[in-house]
This record gives sequence, structure tokens and C-alpha cells, in this order.
Amino acid sequence: MAQPLPSRGTDYAPLPLTHENDPGRLYNAPPSPEPGASFHIPSADQDGVPYSDDMGIPLGAAQPRFLGRALYDDGGAPMRNSVASHQTYPSYPSSEHASEYAADSVYNLNTGPGRSSTYRDDPGFFNADQPLWRNMNEKRAAYGAPKSRRKKRILIGLAALVLLLIVIAAVLYFAVFKKKSSDSSSTKSGSASDNTSSSSSNSSSTPQGKVAIVTGKDGSSITAEDGSTFTYTNSFGGTWYWDVNDPYNNGARAQSWTPALNETFNIGQDKIRGVNIGGWLVTEPFIAPGLYQSVQASAPSGITVIDEYTLLQAGGQAALENHYKTFITEQDFMQIAAAGLNFVRIPIGYWAIEVLDGEGFLPNTSWQYFLKAIQWARKYGLRINLDLHALPGSQNGWNHSGRLGSYNVLFGPMGIANAQRALDYIRILAEFISQPEYKDVILLFGVTNEPQGNSITQDTLSRYYLQAYNNVRLASGTGAGNGPYVSFHDGFLGPDQWKGYFPNADRASLDMHPYLCFSGQSADPITARATQPCGAWGSLFNNTMSNFGFIVAGEFSNAVTDCGTYVNGVGQGTRYEGTYTLDGSHPDLGNCDTDWLDYENWDSATKKAYLTFAKSSMDALQNWFFWTWKIGNSTAGKIEAPHWSYQLGLQEGWMPTDPRAAIGQCGNTSPFEGTLSSWQTGGASAGNIPTDVLNELSWPPPSIVFDGKVTSPGNVLPTYAPSGSPVTLPGLTMTPASGQPSATKTVTPGSGWANAADTAGMMKPIAGCNYLDPWIGSSVSPPSPLCTNAAAARALEVAEPAITEAPVPRR
Repeated sequence: MAQPLPSRGTDYAPLPLTHENDPGRLYNAPPSPEPGASFHIPSADQDGVPYSDDMGIPLGAAQPRFLGRALYDDGGAPMRNSVASHQTYPSYPSSEHASEYAADSVYNLNTGPGRSSTYRDDPGFFNADQPLWRNMNEKRAAYGAPKSRRKKRILIGLAALVLLLIVIAAVLYFAVFKKKSSDSSSTKSGSASDNTSSSSSNSSSTPQGKVAIVTGKDGSSITAEDGSTFTYTNSFGGTWYWDVNDPYNNGARAQSWTPALNETFNIGQDKIRGVNIGGWLVTEPFIAPGLYQSVQASAPSGITVIDEYTLLQAGGQAALENHYKTFITEQDFMQIAAAGLNFVRIPIGYWAIEVLDGEGFLPNTSWQYFLKAIQWARKYGLRINLDLHALPGSQNGWNHSGRLGSYNVLFGPMGIANAQRALDYIRILAEFISQPEYKDVILLFGVTNEPQGNSITQDTLSRYYLQAYNNVRLASGTGAGNGPYVSFHDGFLGPDQWKGYFPNADRASLDMHPYLCFSGQSADPITARATQPCGAWGSLFNNTMSNFGFIVAGEFSNAVTDCGTYVNGVGQGTRYEGTYTLDGSHPDLGNCDTDWLDYENWDSATKKAYLTFAKSSMDALQNWFFWTWKIGNSTAGKIEAPHWSYQLGLQEGWMPTDPRAAIGQCGNTSPFEGTLSSWQTGGASAGNIPTDVLNELSWPPPSIVFDGKVTSPGNVLPTYAPSGSPVTLPGLTMTPASGQPSATKTVTPGSGWANAADTAGMMKPIAGCNYLDPWIGSSVSPPSPLCTNAAAARALEVAEPAITEAPVPRR
């Protein structure tokens, strides 16, 4: 249920993002910094209020998530000029490709409960030297007429042989075939080496005598959650596993070369080859264009559907829920494993946990589908990188944060209050995923996606990150190596800027999103750019593994231009065609539709070049997540951003069917092959961050920096106090489909809270203090007076962040 927003000194209403002095002008959203360039704020008036375009969309706001400093070049060139030192990888060792599975399990005739070890008949029955046989012959001799002993023996032998065959057939049926169908799950349930399909240990629980198959390999039949059936197709030695009586069993394996979920995945040694499930639980117009177009077609007059907020304002709740249900299904997870991938990165928004009254998002619903994703990932042996993609107030102002416009996390008058809420949500998610039921499936936790680090400043962002890290580690309990890796996006500052941060942090990871398509556009065909990623990223990632620790490319794609429907936002045009003007003027280089998007007519040379480009990216990045698994159709019935769909690339032949084929594509002579430090992998020294670092990066920051006229250092900002009860997230309620077996055991999904010692309150408004709309924008002054009584003012004394000049970056 939605919770009410606190009382304020100003009226609260959903913001149309219009300028308070001119309703025809809208506040600007931040642009993404160009590769090789410093962060750029679009043109604004003298009060710091950005101009809007003719459509009423904030200038710069529609720039997509991807417009970070893709190459992090110091010289501002469109590509990095440095080329990594490379050599070709050795041939695949035979063990890497060989199946780790032994031959099928054998159910022996003479073993098992209730079965004798050998077949035995009555002693002496066939032995003429035994007393029984001898006595029978003597009786016949005394009372019967003399007959041929040979004929008698033959008849007796034939009768005995028939009896023996009947007995053997009965034993085989009851002790082997019938027993196999009902008792096979009594073998080790989680064995990753068991090739034979198993069944429920209690066959009486299956309806109409059906056998509930709980595991299988390539070619086996799967019953999905909704009762539908399909064939498991995985030529890489993968094994699925799902037992309604053992729903947290981690026996599944994505491929023969990937550790099963009940085995250790060694970060830094085992390669992450993953794909994002973008546009599902946090929607984006270019990923689900049909959803946005259909809702726009019936939207009330005056509403332009440009993000999830306006989608719901336009009455799209039913359409959104149907999108959750249909866009990604269980079969997608099976296909991802079958594509040779071992991880999925799943973006979620804060509204999966709670929504305050008036914020306009659909509360809690997406969480139920994330729970399904955990179940599906577990079934097919995939691990999850959970990514908190959208924060209250927005951390970047882009449409994928839920609401296009300004960014208000660690920036603007509500910057601290919004960050406090975000830290609570990080803590709540960490408590859930650190439970034993989920910790082996969810291995990484991206605490905040793509914050605007250049404006927020690295000092403020790093303080927030350290507090987020502390929240995750507290949730996972005492002792190094517990809980997920904590993944920090580089904030578009570049990986090199994070060298030396968070020393001895227990499994801290860096996340970078390298893209080439938002730098300078080129009319050169893909055949001329197929190896471009090798020089751009190879050495950068190697150096980061040595200087910071583990780094993963959380997003990259096959796009080399910004062509594609809504890639830059709804109605924003493209740089390639010279129609995108939010970051300056661009020459018209051609027609996107004919030059880049007509994938159905690509020739073999073009497809081969895209395949090379994909493998070059994978080899250079080493550990990666492609953005994204699927692009939906437009209402015209076709995919209009083909370079972003891994699934389409597999179908059309421009993505590798085995991602291991990328090894050595760049001639990589220096991929990271070293060993990460013990603290980077959860070893004994992990978690001992030096005291001086903890003090230097204490939370909350003493000041934050943002634009506009609010510059007086004497003003204080709205903050919350830890006076509420934390939200506890529920686990999945498992309801078998009609006609499918029901559980015979009581299974609990976990309490939602891993560490009972984590008892701090949840951040809530302070009675007597005033708060602004979370999406208020940075040009608005804090409430004045901030609090209406002395007691309320004293509650803020623990944190009085003033607005000052930016601190000197830490080196």
C-alpha cells in the first residue's frame, strides 16, 4: 500500500517539470557526458533553469542511459588511441569443453531397500542329491508305475524354467522399472553429475499417477510454472533442476564448463558471460516500443508517454502488468543458458519495495516477477546480478530511472533525503538476497545504476558508496565472504579515477558501461569497425583488475551509431541523421533505416562483421553483460533497434552461438590472468578497511554541491531520521499449475531478513520539518524554515549538509 508523503511547507503535486515562472518551459535533465569530454550541462537561462524543446520535453532529459564517457579518453578523441598489448589465447583445453557429467545412472537389479542381493529358489529343488529330491523319487517308485526318468526330468526342468522366467520378470518390473520411476529422487538430489531424469520422492503426490520429473539434460521435457511444456535444448551439457518439494536446491548447471549453483563460482577466474534483462521490470521506450506506443494511442490529451511515470499517468497500469507477464518468461532463461551464457543482470526500480503517496509508480508488483526470475535462474543454473536501477528522485534524470527530468540523489535540495531512502532500499534488498535460500543464486549486487558522478562529485559519491557497502555487509552478517559482491558503477568518472578507493573492502567490484555509439558518428560501415573495441577497452580493463580489483562491463552493445527507434528517447531524433540537438549540432550522415536498421537484408559480410565486433567486445571486456537480451516489436510488428538484441543476433547469425569463441579475438597478449587479492575475493583479510579511510569517507557528507542560486553555506537541507520499521520483502508463494504435482513438504521462503542483529530504524520524515517533492530539481531552494519547532531542528543536528564549493577530488 502506498504511504503518504510527509507534510511540507509547499503544496505537493506531481510535477510536470515546468518552470515556475513560465509554464511553457520545462526543467532540463542532465546530458550524458560525451566520451573524452568533461560533463556537460545543456544551455540554461541565467537562473540555471534549462530550456525545453518544442515538444515540451526537457532539453537533455531524453538522452539515454548510455551517454556516459564511453571511452574515458583524456584527449577527447572519439576512440581511445592506445592499443592493448595482445597475444592469442592458447587453444581451448579439452577439459573446458568436455562434459563434466558421467554416464547415466544405473539402477542395479540386486540393490535397494526391500530387494534381496541374489535370486534364490528353495534349496535342493533341482538337486537330486538333496533329501527332498531323493524322497520324492522314492515315493514315486513305491506307488506309481515305472516311467522314463529322463522324460520326467525334462518336464520338471521345463516347468521350473517357466517359473524362473515369471519370477525374474516380476522382479524386474517391481524392483527396477517401477522403482526407478518412483524412487530415483532418493539418489543425491543435488548431484550435478546425474544425467538421468529423476522424479519426485513421493509418487503418490502426482495427479493421475503422473511422474514429476525434477531434472534433465538436452532433449528432456520441461513443465513450466504455468503448466505449459517445452523441450529443454542445451547442447553445452547444461542440466536443469526443479523439485516442488526442494525448491531451493542448487543442483542446476548452465553449461558443463560453468560451476553448478551448488559449487563455487570463482570471481576473477571463472568468466562472467552475461546478458541484461533490460526493459522488463524497469521499462524503456526503445526496448518495449510497442508498450509505449499502444499506451500513447489511448493516452489522455496533453500526456506524452516518455517514461514509466508518464506511462502510468496515461492509464497504462494494465498494459504494464501484462508486459511484466509476457515480455520475459521462463523459456527466456532456458534460452539464455542454451546460448552459453551464465549470468543475467536484472534491473529493478525502488518501487518494487515501496512507493510513497503521490509518486506515481506501481508499487510491489515488479518484485513478484523478480522472485519468479530467481526461481527460473535457479532452475537453469544461471546466476544473477541484481541492479538497483532507479532511485527516488532519480540518480541521473534519464528515462530508465523511471522519470525523465532532473536528478535529485546527492544533488539538489532533496539530495540527502533521497539518498537516505536509497540506502534503506539497498539495505532491504541486501537483507533479502543474503538469506541462505538466495545467496548462491544472486552473486552480485549493483547498488546504484549510473549516478551522475561528474556533477555529484566523486567525494560525495564515494561516501554514499561506502555507506551502501556497509549496509550490504551488515545484512550479510559477520565474517568475510558472506553475502554478494557489492558492485559500484564508476559514475562516468572512468575506472582509473577509482584506483585506491575502498582498500580491503570485502568483495567490492567496479562496474563500467562502455559504448561506442554515442561518441562521434561515422558513415563508415560496420565492416570497417569490427575490431574497434579491442583498442578501446582491453588495456583499460586489465589495468583496473590490477589497480582497483574486479571490474565487469555491466552494459555494452553491438551499436556503433545511435540509430534505432527511441534509442535517444521518444521523439528525440538521432545524431547520425543530424536531428538530435541536445548536445550540439550534428551533420546528416545518411538514413538510419536504410544504412543501419534493415537487418533482414544484411548480407553475409555485414553479419560476419557484426559477429566480429561482438567477439571483439567480449574479448576486450573479459567479464561482461550485453545490453540487452531482447528488444520488443513496435506496433508496426518489427524490431527497430536490432543492434541491442542478443536474442535477435543469435537468430540472425551475428552473435556467437558459443561466447567462448571470442577468446583471442583481439589477439589479447595481456588479459588479466593474475590472482585477485584475498580481500577482493572474500578471504580472511577482507573487510578491514583502514580507519582513516572510514573517517575520510564518513556518511552523511558535510556538504553537497548543486547548481542554481541556492549557494548560501548557511542553509541546511531536508533529511530524515531512523524512526520507522524497515520493510521486509516477501518470498515467492509457489502455486503449482493445474494438473501438476503439489508439494508434500512445508517449504518456507525465508523471513526476508538475513541478519537479526540489523535492527536500525528506517528513514522517515521528522515531525515538524518540511520536505519538498523528491523530483523537485536543483534550482529550487530548500524549505524555509526547514523545521517549525526546536525539537524537530535538534533532530537534524546529526547531519546538516550545507551547500558549498566542490571538494578537491581524492587521488
